[in-house]
Amino acid sequence: MKEYQRIDRISEELRRELDAIIREEINDPRVDGTWSITRAEVTGDLRYAKVYVSVLEEEKRDKLMEALKNAKGYLRRALGRRMIIRSAPELIFVSDQNIEYGVHIAKVLAETGISSRTEDEEETSSL
Repeated sequence: MKEYQRIDRISEELRRELDAIIREEINDPRVDGTWSITRAEVTGDLRYAKVYVSVLEEEKRDKLMEALKNAKGYLRRALGRRMIIRSAPELIFVSDQNIEYGVHIAKVLAETGISSRTEDEEETSSL
């Protein structure tokens, strides 16, 4: 059980540090707009890290993902300097579309007139 907790802590630390490195040190014009690193999954042997990146602007997604893939050597070195681990994992960037899917579902529900709270719930909560 302790091993899983350690991997989870390393994954979260990697996500935070990688986000900071990209925002502070990467000066590529393709890395702009509204994006976020939603999660990182480090393998048990700490050799690989799958990094999920969410981009709200669909037209910028491919450019951002290409820029991150091109900069992954630099990002790995920067992670190695910032984190206290023997070797920085190899980064694998994956486009995360969960937020976009959630926005789509919210739009569909709004169009059909279904909200998160029904009118009956609103009436009883106001009493």
